[in-house]
Amino acid sequence: MNPQGKIDAYFTSEHPFKSGIVKLREIILTTELEETFKWSQPVYAIQGKNVLSVSKFKNHFGIWFFNGVFLSDPENVLVNAQEKTKAMRNWKFTSTEDINSNIVLSYIKEAIYNQKKGLVVTPQKSKNKSKSLEIHEVLKSALENNAKLKAAFTLFTLFKQKEFSEYISTAKQEKTKQNRLQKIIPMILNNTGLNDKYRNC
Repeated sequence: MNPQGKIDAYFTSEHPFKSGIVKLREIILTTELEETFKWSQPVYAIQGKNVLSVSKFKNHFGIWFFNGVFLSDPENVLVNAQEKTKAMRNWKFTSTEDINSNIVLSYIKEAIYNQKKGLVVTPQKSKNKSKSLEIHEVLKSALENNAKLKAAFTLFTLFKQKEFSEYISTAKQEKTKQNRLQKIIPMILNNTGLNDKYRNC
């Protein structure tokens, strides 16, 4: 399905918050933002830079501001969903009636203004960061006992190798570690990164 088809499907498919996300889209489309589709959701950009996206979940819907940390947030509505997320901020809604079009538009316009000014958070690279990667023992053992798997693993970037290793290490129980290992083995052999499906348009 082409990007436009995915966008149309996202907004027309039945969902408890269908009217809510449609209203947000109508507000966004009154601005100069360009509508695209990434990470399984509509994303709105300017000059090729992502500004915000519309999301829908089981219990809420809303807007993700990619560099929302720079927004003045006069209504105090923005939240940082994850501690490790330095730039993104989320505005959650639970009802279409919660949407004040003028206020939402003012946040969007400020986000556009900030993007044009170049207010973005850039990743800080540590000068002392080692290029080596500590592979979790469960994954390391599997790689050492399977030459084909090890060869496939070496084709991934250091970042993606780390994702696989951390996926194993964050499991608390040994059984869970083994289950996760069995899940990622075919992914590694097929040259598919752990989170590739979230990165593809």
